Amino acid sequence: MIIEDIIYLCLLFFSMGFGVYYRSIENADYKKKVGALLGLLIVFIVSGLHSIHVLISTLVNAYIILYTDKRDTAGKTEEEKLEDETCDINLEFLDVFYYAFNFCGVLTGPYFRYTTYLDHLNKPYHRYDNYREAMLKKLYLIPLLGGIHLITNYYWPLSYVSSEEFLNRPFLYRYWYIWPTFIVFRTRIYFGLILTEMVCIMGGLGVYPVFSQPQAGHGPTENFKKLKELGDPEELKKLEYNYEATHCLNAYEADFTPTMREAMKHWNITVQYWLANYIYKRFPYKKFRIHVTMLMSAVWHGVYTGYYLCIATVPIALMYEDIWVKLLLKNNTGLSLRISKLVILFLKMQMFSYQSVSFVLLELGKIFHYYNCVYHCIPILYVALYFLGHHLLKQKVLTEKRARQDNKKWELDDERAREKIN
Repeated sequence: MIIEDIIYLCLLFFSMGFGVYYRSIENADYKKKVGALLGLLIVFIVSGLHSIHVLISTLVNAYIILYTDKRDTAGKTEEEKLEDETCDINLEFLDVFYYAFNFCGVLTGPYFRYTTYLDHLNKPYHRYDNYREAMLKKLYLIPLLGGIHLITNYYWPLSYVSSEEFLNRPFLYRYWYIWPTFIVFRTRIYFGLILTEMVCIMGGLGVYPVFSQPQAGHGPTENFKKLKELGDPEELKKLEYNYEATHCLNAYEADFTPTMREAMKHWNITVQYWLANYIYKRFPYKKFRIHVTMLMSAVWHGVYTGYYLCIATVPIALMYEDIWVKLLLKNNTGLSLRISKLVILFLKMQMFSYQSVSFVLLELGKIFHYYNCVYHCIPILYVALYFLGHHLLKQKVLTEKRARQDNKKWELDDERAREKIN
């Protein structure tokens, strides 16, 4: 474990502990200043002089937020208008900084809307939620992920792929090494996402009554009138609460959902929500939406080449996957469907593992050193699968078309035969 990881973990655990005090603060003005001050300190510890970039980015975005027209209420339902009322905010310049630098969201995230941030300052939900139970639901995965990460990283360290000894290993071993590398990468990310959810839970950020049907990244989605009228302490005590608004990870679904397209929706969920709603749905050219979205995701991660090779190549992987999903899963049932799902799952994990190498190695020279060692076999395989799948799908469509035509012909012949009999 490198020193940066130790600092990162210490800051997350400290943030959790600080959350006990933070959630007890009743003065909203004082609370937002304390939260932002700690967040700014964490940013400086982690980023050093690069914090200047964060400050400039926040300054530019504050100007955009404050001086552009954003809302259009034409054609909205009553429920949507009620939701808009909860977003009717008198925003000032410093409020953007308080929001952007709140300590709950400055490390791994999660993304949360400004209304969610305001609610955690002004609403009383955190006084009545069972945060200990919410923490325990997250806690059980921490020792498991931590143990797997430490053991795998100890026996199969990432640094080994850059050694001369690694080059002398058989091809199959060099290729197989993407699996422990992927496990190290995956457990590290999962560990961070779960801890950041726990930071939000301890800080009382993202808690809402269950009846409002909160969604990750968005917050409440239903019963806004009831939520607005809620205020009686006795009624608040009786309600059930959750932290779905800051929920970041469904570990099982992320790993075992067969397709890459679906699996991506189950990790870093709040950021995926932001990308879907503010990039994907708003980009005017549908054909390039996924490409632009993944490019923006890579930009969000940083400037290293590895992020772009990993994330921005996802649309290319989806091209082959969409074809094979149509071939193997569409209109399939029973044992054949289960086997087909396993095949798609295996191919998905192969691609994820191969892409993760560039994400963890980061630098172009190191990345291509490894990819050259395995002769770029995964991209070559998947290009071949794309063209094979495209050919097979074309044949399948033609076969189904002929079958429909034959069925129609038989129906006409049958109808004519009945007419002759009559």
